[in-house]
Amino acid sequence: MIGKTLWERQLHQRGSASAVAVTEDRVVVHERHTRLVCLDRYDGSVRWDVPIGTWPRAVVVAGDRCLVLAHDTDQLSCLDLTTGAVVWRAGLPPFSGHVVATAETVIVGGWRGYTPMAAFNLKDGRPLWRTQQPTATVLPLSWDGGVLSGSGSEAWLIDPHDGRELGRWRLPEPLADTDHRPAFTLVDPDRCLMPCGPRSVVAIQLSSGLVDQFFRHDSDLLASAAEFTGGVVWLSERRAGYLAVDPGDGSKLWNVEVRQPLVSGVVRDGEGFVVVSEGGVLFRLRSDGHVLERCSSVTGVVALRDLGAGEMIMVTKGTLRVITVKPHSDAL
Repeated sequence: MIGKTLWERQLHQRGSASAVAVTEDRVVVHERHTRLVCLDRYDGSVRWDVPIGTWPRAVVVAGDRCLVLAHDTDQLSCLDLTTGAVVWRAGLPPFSGHVVATAETVIVGGWRGYTPMAAFNLKDGRPLWRTQQPTATVLPLSWDGGVLSGSGSEAWLIDPHDGRELGRWRLPEPLADTDHRPAFTLVDPDRCLMPCGPRSVVAIQLSSGLVDQFFRHDSDLLASAAEFTGGVVWLSERRAGYLAVDPGDGSKLWNVEVRQPLVSGVVRDGEGFVVVSEGGVLFRLRSDGHVLERCSSVTGVVALRDLGAGEMIMVTKGTLRVITVKPHSDAL
């Protein structure tokens, strides 16, 4: 077997990757329709349990703060990560979405172009700035002290403290519409990848301002951010499978074709990797992508997260499950 279950928690609702945040020793998850719960990362015991509202559009941990944007309250709530106590709340326009935090600020808004983007002081919730008009952007990313945003054929970097523009890039194709999911992937401190058009991944370089086509596929890719795990860039194909790409030159390394839709999340397993299908089948891969082992777990898997130390967390339609990744002994 690939591993054993260390602990499992019933959510009493459908699990969502955007409603789970993981730190070194905590897992924060939305459950039971209106509750936000902080669990011990190692044994699943409850550290705190507070009411927060329904179906959060984002749960983000930033240092000793937990930021939650609930669907029904039009509020950004900042909680103390240790106790769950409310530190501050900020009212937002209806249909606000996207939350990104830096060391000192929180930026919210821009989802589907419904609302302006606005920034708040992370410590006390003090408003810092707001765009004059609704702004469309994919999910922003904190990058080198700035915040990277993008829409259409442009990406731009802003100063989180005052909203002024620090840099702008013209893209060869429009950014893929990833909705509430991540769009940007850092592969090193100076280089960020983003999906553009139906088949391309573009790299932008912070120091030089260059925009290069990193990879172009011969069939459509999913509209989602690349994953960077174990020194490999992972791209999701529209048909079942992952495509592995060299992060240096963008050359194709291998395909992972298991004839089952795979969920987001690649876990490092020693020299190899683990992926999981929507049907709950775990696949152990060799370092060249060859399938060594497979085993059935649970159905209705939503996402997989690497916890490090040979462990991973699986989000399903109704549970959280933490699983060990045991060293493999025999190939298939």
